[in-house]
Amino acid sequence: MKRVAKVCKLQFEAGGARPGPALASAGINMPQFCQAFNDATKDRKGELVPVIITAYEDKSFDFVCKTEPAAVRLKKAAGVAKASGTPNTAIAGTITVDQLREIAQYKMSDLNANDVEAAMRIIAGTAKNMGIKIEGWE
Repeated sequence: MKRVAKVCKLQFEAGGARPGPALASAGINMPQFCQAFNDATKDRKGELVPVIITAYEDKSFDFVCKTEPAAVRLKKAAGVAKASGTPNTAIAGTITVDQLREIAQYKMSDLNANDVEAAMRIIAGTAKNMGIKIEGWE
């Protein structure tokens, strides 16, 4: 059994990982990781992909790609560049319940939720904290 040296959580543009300081801290073979990551995410162009890298003492590694962050999805759906600085007073944008359901279904694999309704409540909380209003949602 290989011994784990380090676990890193990083985010890269899909298909766009490049060797750099973020990867250097993981202590892995950077070109090998970039090649593997870019191949694994080439069908998700334009997405920000969180990745969890498990580096082993022998410089080998495993990685798990997650779904795009809910905040990024919410901003795209609302058509805003950034979230509200004061979410309780200023509304940054608005999305529909259908868009909320779509985001919740997409995020289902990464969320700690048993059904889509629970996932929708989690995503709705994120939206509220960002100052994004959901039409028809209380």
